[in-house]
Amino acid sequence: MQSQWIKRSLGVSSLLGALLVVAGCSMAPTYEVPTVTDKGTPTAFKEASLSAADAGTWKTAQPSEAVARGEWWKVFGDATLDKLEDDALAANQSLKAAAARVQEARGVQRQARAALFPTLDAGFGPTRQKISPASQLQPDGGNIAPYTLWRAQASVGYEVDLFGRVSDNVAAARADAEQSEALYRSVQLALQADVAQNYFNLRELDAEQALYTQTVKLREDALKLVQRRFTEGDIDELDVARAKAELATAQSDSLAVARLRAASEHSLAILLGKTPAEFTYTPTPLQPVKVSIPAGLPSALLERRPDIAAAERAMAAANARIGVAKAAFFPSLSLTGSGGFEAATLGDLFNWSSRTFLLGPAVGGLLALPIFDGGARSGNLSRARAQYEEDVANYRQQVLVAFREVEDNLSNLRLLADQTRAQDDAVKASSRAAQLSRTQYKEGSIAYLDVIDAERTVLQAQRSAVQLAGAQAVSTVNLIRALGGGWGDVPAAAGTPAAGSATVAAR
Repeated sequence: MQSQWIKRSLGVSSLLGALLVVAGCSMAPTYEVPTVTDKGTPTAFKEASLSAADAGTWKTAQPSEAVARGEWWKVFGDATLDKLEDDALAANQSLKAAAARVQEARGVQRQARAALFPTLDAGFGPTRQKISPASQLQPDGGNIAPYTLWRAQASVGYEVDLFGRVSDNVAAARADAEQSEALYRSVQLALQADVAQNYFNLRELDAEQALYTQTVKLREDALKLVQRRFTEGDIDELDVARAKAELATAQSDSLAVARLRAASEHSLAILLGKTPAEFTYTPTPLQPVKVSIPAGLPSALLERRPDIAAAERAMAAANARIGVAKAAFFPSLSLTGSGGFEAATLGDLFNWSSRTFLLGPAVGGLLALPIFDGGARSGNLSRARAQYEEDVANYRQQVLVAFREVEDNLSNLRLLADQTRAQDDAVKASSRAAQLSRTQYKEGSIAYLDVIDAERTVLQAQRSAVQLAGAQAVSTVNLIRALGGGWGDVPAAAGTPAAGSATVAAR
């Protein structure tokens, strides 16, 4: 009899020992970052035609997404932009919301990690109980008086991490927290780029406003000339009407630019975490931005962009959750115990003879083995695998979008450079034509309608040149954003025009 008991004990011990051996073994598939396409990552960008010498104004990023970003906007050498960026990082509400989401994800991670350790609880208090006579095998009609028990106990519980369910859940929570941190950096980079873009857009509108101010002055001078010639009888009233129409049109277009500028200033104020009433930017016309940004290697882009890092961490979390779903098919082992004191009166509660303990679960078994659940675990596993496949597709799509954004801005900058040179020639030629037309009109050799056409042409050419300068500045910012920002200290570009007298004031 004793030998059978010993054999059973050894059998149970062997089973528990075997279970403890597999404790912590992950059921998750081996995680590998998938390739973007069947041909892998391209070796170079299609539009990357910049030479190594063009990198003089830019410090190439170290290929590590985890390294803290530098103040990449300082490459423009603009003190006003530097201040705006600092204000936005300190007060933007969207960035603060993203920071709160990071803390939330870290809290979930700590909560998941707590399952790796035992839980310890303590309790104190009385219970009132009445036992039925039948439970004590007494005859019907018997009566057992109710009684009170005082208890002061501590309980401990621990789930052995069989088949890696707990550790995989911790790994998934850790990946979720890392994804949240990457998303925070993505929001931060987007904010920095949005501030720079709004700033350059605002200065472009300032340049257009200055252009229209000059145009209105020229139209007023032209109207005076036409009015004088009409008074002298050299021309009829038609030229006067045309001159007045051109002046009114220029004034209307100037007001349209002012309306756009007001909206742009309001948008910039919101990015800075201020109300539009609190922010005023002194008009400062935009000067051409001359900064060359080398694209680097496509492989580095996968590590530099925070949105790609976030998509990759989502894949890692989904992969770990496959292991959690698989572990649900296998037994779980829970170790529980409680101990303390129990007595009928409070005065006898802490006597040595009042001690009590319980090892093992009060209800159920020490080792729980799932048998039938109507397909719930199979459905959960299918869902986990489908979630992983979705995250893989999202990751690949995010990488493809990143490559496209880099190529778009590289081609934009290349073509904008050629377009700017051609537009400069157009401005020079149209300005010369307008000057000749005014001279010939004063001499009476051409009609005023020819002067109007020439002046319209030069105004359109000048405005297009200003808009191209703005587009070039914005595309430069977009390229930096598409490349994932900057790392370390970025020296300002030599010869880059600063903001000059631009100031930012609070009302």
